[in-house]
Amino acid sequence: MPGGVINLRAARKARTRDEKRAKGDENAAKFGRTKGQKDREEAQAARARATLDAHKREGE
Repeated sequence: MPGGVINLRAARKARTRDEKRAKGDENAAKFGRTKGQKDREEAQAARARATLDAHKREGE
C-alpha cells in the first residue's frame, strides 16, 4: 500500500473545507475591497455630498 490507511470521514471533511476556502477566496477576489479602498470611497462620497449641499439653493 503506497498511501497507507486513510480515514474517509476526515478526508471528506478536509475536501469540503478546501472547497469552501476556494469559494471564499474566489468571492474575496470578486467582491473584496481593502480597508484603504473603503475609506477612500467613503471620503470621496462625503466630498461629493458636501459639494452638492454647498450648491443647493435656499428653500430646496
